[in-house]
Amino acid sequence: MGKRPNFLVIVADDLGFSDLGAFGGEIATPHLDALAHAGLRLTNFHTAPTCSPTRSMLLTGTDHHIAGLGTMAETLAPEQIGKPGYEGHLNDRVVTVAELLREAGYQTLMAGKWHLGLTCEQAPHARGFERSFALLPGAANHYGYEPPETADRPGVLKVTPALYIEDQTFVPSLPADFYSSDAYADKLIGYLADRDRDRPFFAYLPFAAPHWPLQAPAELVAHYRGRYDAGPEALRQERLQRLKALGLADAHVQAHPVQASTPEWEALSPQQRAISARTMEVYAAMVERMDWNVGRVIEQLRAAGDLDDTVILFMSDNGAEGALLEAFPKFGPDLLGYLDSHYDNSLENIGRANSYVWYGPRWAQAATAPSRLYKAFTTQGGIRVVAFVRYPGFARQAQVGDAFTTVMDITPTLLDLAGTSHPGTAWRGRPVAPPRGRSWAGYLAGRDHAVHDAQAVTGWELFGMRALRQGDWKAVYIPPPAGPGTWQLYNLASDPGEVHDQARTQPDTLNTLIEHWHQYARETGVVLADSGPARVHDTGAAVPQHAAAG
Repeated sequence: MGKRPNFLVIVADDLGFSDLGAFGGEIATPHLDALAHAGLRLTNFHTAPTCSPTRSMLLTGTDHHIAGLGTMAETLAPEQIGKPGYEGHLNDRVVTVAELLREAGYQTLMAGKWHLGLTCEQAPHARGFERSFALLPGAANHYGYEPPETADRPGVLKVTPALYIEDQTFVPSLPADFYSSDAYADKLIGYLADRDRDRPFFAYLPFAAPHWPLQAPAELVAHYRGRYDAGPEALRQERLQRLKALGLADAHVQAHPVQASTPEWEALSPQQRAISARTMEVYAAMVERMDWNVGRVIEQLRAAGDLDDTVILFMSDNGAEGALLEAFPKFGPDLLGYLDSHYDNSLENIGRANSYVWYGPRWAQAATAPSRLYKAFTTQGGIRVVAFVRYPGFARQAQVGDAFTTVMDITPTLLDLAGTSHPGTAWRGRPVAPPRGRSWAGYLAGRDHAVHDAQAVTGWELFGMRALRQGDWKAVYIPPPAGPGTWQLYNLASDPGEVHDQARTQPDTLNTLIEHWHQYARETGVVLADSGPARVHDTGAAVPQHAAAG
């Protein structure tokens, strides 16, 4: 076997499809753009609707209902507690790509957000990573700032016993100059500098940006001052035109109409507009800072002579985040009151360590267009995400690839490229689930025109949202208020925006897909919550003065 490649997998948290310059965005992302343009930009890549389910699929190659994240640990419904696949952390029914690559002689390194277990026994070091620095929960202040613990603190904002762990040791405190994206890059650069050069490496860099709370260095936020003053719809139209110009969207694509109960931009007061635009400015600065840190890691690889020997995969873990957190029950009944008391969300302070804001459904849909909706939904806006892969050894370089792919394909692909394989149904004396994804090796080498054949089926479920895709046909079930609470049918080849429901005109096709979805649910152990979706989105709550109006 020839020289085995290194692997660098970079994950952005809640990044929108068109945020990067190479994918139509106006945000300054020169390092990621250079990698994307030199590689293969994937326009038909799919994840789970939210972060921890996607991460479980990425690292195991199988469905999140099998891997232990049937739903997010933070949103378990009573009827899901204790059920197989709903452990709230990576379970023992799966083996990770880090475990398998390490066994195959790779050095395994990680720095960033884990979100797959909160205890030392569930941390990255226990799932195959030789060196790791990890944020264990799903979100945290990017500067490490936390107000004093109080009785009225909303549940999801409560600090877990330990936020960060390095290898097997919990981190008792963070340095005064801590900023998440910088810290993760620092750690990975250090691990790479000290690595064992007799072995290839698998490096995993899952950022926590641009996940809320939206926070970024003030000097970067200033780069975007005034850039978003025309509002989210203006940005949406700009992005759509650039997607078309880049060949990443059909010239005649019909974008799904924006769904949001928040007021239109023109109906907002000048103060509300200023605050909303500022949240988007901070978001853009977070993305720029993430790109800068990717550039630092790339420079480390280049200086060490490793860059062209490294397969680089970049992706977002789901669509852009459009939820209004004040409408999310897990945050408690008085989230806004708590933030007013413990944070400074004045216009001048938004983006600083002691601010806590998000940007809302209209800005999110500027980034997911032409797709429908955003994170947490099984519509295309929630599961079709920005992704690219770069490696000089691939035949497909400096191209756009429209083959249907999923996050479950990553583990089989890395194992294939490393010259090893998944053990199948047993590993180290215990039963494990085989991958449901497929290797991209043949596609990347130019031998295959597709990864999944037209008859292959792929299912989704989260928070009661459901979907099933076979070829170009997709069935979608979205409960009220964001959907009709009935199955809808779309042909994504002609209608990528999921605008024209064909359920009535193609009933046989829809019924076939629904049957496939029930088979998928049986195979993966889906447990639907009788009480309905555990997460509420954009339900018409009043627009807060200090948070996102967009």
